Amino acid sequence: MNEDRIKGKWKQLSGTIKEKWGKLTDDDLKVAEGNREYLAGKIQERYGYAKDEAEKHVRDFEGTL
Repeated sequence: MNEDRIKGKWKQLSGTIKEKWGKLTDDDLKVAEGNREYLAGKIQERYGYAKDEAEKHVRDFEGTL
């Protein structure tokens, strides 16, 4: 799913994202609004992942959509 489609379906996806990464807050998801880099940064921050690892998690998640 490309980034434009993710932004268009963000409200539906944010629930799924919250289930997968429960440490993310509603505010985090609201600010992210489909921005892959911001989302990866927040996952990195909340879970202590390296940048590459957080980006891989986001890419893997996108692959399931």
